[in-house]
Amino acid sequence: MSQLFIIFAGLFGALGVGFAAAAAHGGGGATLGPASQMLLFHAPALLALGLYGRASNPGLVLQAGGGAILLGVALFAGDLVSRHYRDGQSLFLMAAPSGGTIMILGWALILIAGVLLVRAD
Repeated sequence: MSQLFIIFAGLFGALGVGFAAAAAHGGGGATLGPASQMLLFHAPALLALGLYGRASNPGLVLQAGGGAILLGVALFAGDLVSRHYRDGQSLFLMAAPSGGTIMILGWALILIAGVLLVRAD
């Protein structure tokens, strides 16, 4: 069961970031925004459940996914904060979209790690 928690944590995380981007750029904030929040709030809980007490071969893939999420969040949130406090100035051109893309990649790596766990058992 822990493998399924990790798979769905990766899936929920990637979808949550994608839905947030769609809500921000294409409207649908009344529906996609809350859906995104639900997915993103629960993805870490599922991941924690899946990883609790497990030492596994795909640990390197999980670490890469975590590193990508860390970098993506720093770029995305950092860009938004920069725009707020620096009169609209971005960190650099395409910082927020790059961060969002890197977050999706990180969650996809977590999804792959979950699949690797299923195959290892």
